[in-house]
Amino acid sequence: MEIIVIGAGVGGLSVARVLLAAGHRVRIYEQAPGPRTSGKAVLIWSNGNAVLNDLGVSLDGVGARIDRIDALTADGRMRTSMNIAHATDRFGFPTKAVPRRRLLERLADGLPGDLVRYGMSCRSVTQDGDRVTATFGDGSTAVGDLLIGADGHHSVVRRHLWGDGTVQPADFGTWQGLSPIDIEITDTNRHFMITGREGACGLMPAGDGLLQWWFDVRWSPADRRPAAPLTELRNRFGRWASPVPEVLAAATEADLEFFGHHWNRVPRVWGEGRITLVGDAAHTMPPTLGQGANQTLEDAWVLGRELAGGGDEPVVRLRAYERARYPRISLVSRMAKRNPANWRIPPLLGRMVPETAQTAMLARFSNRLTEPAVLPAGGRDRHRTPPGPWPDQAPPPGAVSGCPIRRCCPTRRWRPTCRRRRSPRRSTARRWCRCDRCRRCRRRRWSPR
Repeated sequence: MEIIVIGAGVGGLSVARVLLAAGHRVRIYEQAPGPRTSGKAVLIWSNGNAVLNDLGVSLDGVGARIDRIDALTADGRMRTSMNIAHATDRFGFPTKAVPRRRLLERLADGLPGDLVRYGMSCRSVTQDGDRVTATFGDGSTAVGDLLIGADGHHSVVRRHLWGDGTVQPADFGTWQGLSPIDIEITDTNRHFMITGREGACGLMPAGDGLLQWWFDVRWSPADRRPAAPLTELRNRFGRWASPVPEVLAAATEADLEFFGHHWNRVPRVWGEGRITLVGDAAHTMPPTLGQGANQTLEDAWVLGRELAGGGDEPVVRLRAYERARYPRISLVSRMAKRNPANWRIPPLLGRMVPETAQTAMLARFSNRLTEPAVLPAGGRDRHRTPPGPWPDQAPPPGAVSGCPIRRCCPTRRWRPTCRRRRSPRRSTARRWCRCDRCRRCRRRRWSPR
């Protein structure tokens, strides 16, 4: 098929790699005059790194690996600590902080030189039967079988589908920078999230001696931009515990950029006909979970899987992609709106949060880490049974290979358990095996309880 992609960011380039590998003809139209070199660092979690691996994109040699995230109080006390290396061990893909321009360079590497047409600002899109037409600012048009809107927060394609006013401002805005700051954390694998009454500060090494730093403050679109924002940040956060004062002392006004947080409610079906959306065009959200780029990569992975399914009309496959993504992205979007990174959890309660909690959350956020790459004949896998052999040895006679669902154990020593009530119950959609003879599957899609 001939597919038009609007936008050459993370979403547009990822979709192009997936679709070109499947044999489709792809054209990307980008309103910027050239490749994007701006932007600070992004956090690529295990789920995003797994998608990049499937796309043939390696992050070796760029960015910094993140093994632990520590949440601190403004006076330096520990709130919570998350062991991110545990997710790396479980899923097989590390979490890395990477400058956005380096990520875009890796995504563009190996793509045809004439794939992206720059300076093409999309003005409108229309559908007529089995063809889609995009009209650009210079009056030219492009016609294809499908159109993918990957044009970000200010998406023209989304506005065509949903109308105006669907994206709303959130409560916070971020002042951020990416600069060479010579402090201890810059050369470590630790990420700090520091919260207090004045707002929040994040510090994250990004490789090559660079430190990604940001400050979240209360914000609304009606607020006036300060004339000297760095001075205001020093007045607001300068009395916090080290290393915040050192970061503010080393920062310059030229390092600073600001963006307000925005959010839109994710509909169950966000496309129409032969048009669909990926990335921020479909699910704008605050950056408080660090999942923005990762969920965009997940979109590209699921879209490629559904289009490769064959047998159905393209319109049916696009709606299947949206249905597959909705439960995950809706959960991530709702959680990000609650701004968990800026919660001031009392240290006494924070000690009760398991260090490995983030691993379980990644499994809930991700299609890539929890679903097969190729759907079985006849439609979606009802139980999402993971492929692959048993990890240590052959399964016992009569066992169902893969994961601990019903009849997984030949002794039948299992009982259905309600996930919410944690009590024996027969009418439950998912059953958790309690037999001590069952083994976990390689990727641990389900953990026996």
